Amino acid sequence: CKILRCNSEYVAATLHLRGPGHGAAFCTALRSYSLCTRRTARTCRGDLAFHSAVHGIEDLMIQNNCSKEGPTAPPRPRPPAPNPQGFESLDICDYERSFLYKHGRPPGFQHCAAFGDPHIRTFHDDFHTCRVEGSWPLLDNDYLFVQATSSPVAKGSNATVTSKLTIIFKNMKECIDQKVYQAELDNVPAAFQDGSVNGGTRAGGSSLVIWERSPGRHVEIRANYIGTTIAVRQAGRQLSFSIRAAEEVARAFTEEQDLQLCVGGCPHSQRMSRSPRGRSRVPVEIARALCREMLPVEDVYFQSCVFDVVTSGDTNFTMAAHGALEDARLFLPDAEKLHIFQ
Repeated sequence: CKILRCNSEYVAATLHLRGPGHGAAFCTALRSYSLCTRRTARTCRGDLAFHSAVHGIEDLMIQNNCSKEGPTAPPRPRPPAPNPQGFESLDICDYERSFLYKHGRPPGFQHCAAFGDPHIRTFHDDFHTCRVEGSWPLLDNDYLFVQATSSPVAKGSNATVTSKLTIIFKNMKECIDQKVYQAELDNVPAAFQDGSVNGGTRAGGSSLVIWERSPGRHVEIRANYIGTTIAVRQAGRQLSFSIRAAEEVARAFTEEQDLQLCVGGCPHSQRMSRSPRGRSRVPVEIARALCREMLPVEDVYFQSCVFDVVTSGDTNFTMAAHGALEDARLFLPDAEKLHIFQ
């Protein structure tokens, strides 16, 4: 994949075009950049830098009112770089840094979470309570696969909780070996399945790391090579999952990968009302009082907490909702979207 060559040629062609009055020349350089990426499309199809460049070109052409049709010019010879911090020396496994260099702005991020019953907060801030017994994919894209396995919250209940999480960080040859993380009830390890705590022996192995936040209860996995952080928690008899993912990573999937709870929420046939029904194991008012201690704002996290405590009789579900809210506070790019009211 020769996308770095395309990037270098574009930088060389536009170094002298800063400031007003260079619109036509800048558009010519962008069309040349686009042509170069098309020529590398076959070999770069699975490369994150390639997809970042393609999206960046589209944005820049719109911002500068550039036509896709028009002259292209061979790039100017690149002058010797006087500073050793040029793109070639940038760590390709530091996603945020390389994105900022290429686009002149930080990347965008999205947040998804699954906790409690399970309740799903999608990348698009939709919120569902799901039945989903068995194994369902939360994510399935070019870089990550995350599967949640659910079982009934209590005998005779339609509600389910996540009892197992499987996370696969797919092989990225410049940075990491494929790594698999698996958590089950009462077994939330601070290591991948092979016993390692990072991305392996490749040059970018340290760009994937597991941190233990609370022994056996809370781990954080930082995948800097794709600008992504994941939190896995256990509260009571359930596991929860939260993710902050770079936008282009969250979008990197095909039509065949259409079932992802983080993208589309749970299917309509699997959605449940959060109004507690059937036999209550804890009175609603007691559940509301318990949840209010941890969640003073009566948003969907509060409603989910009440539903889970009433349905299961397990007061530890207050901690599950509180942990999900704290993850959202850390992971959400827009603090104003923290609370959802339905």
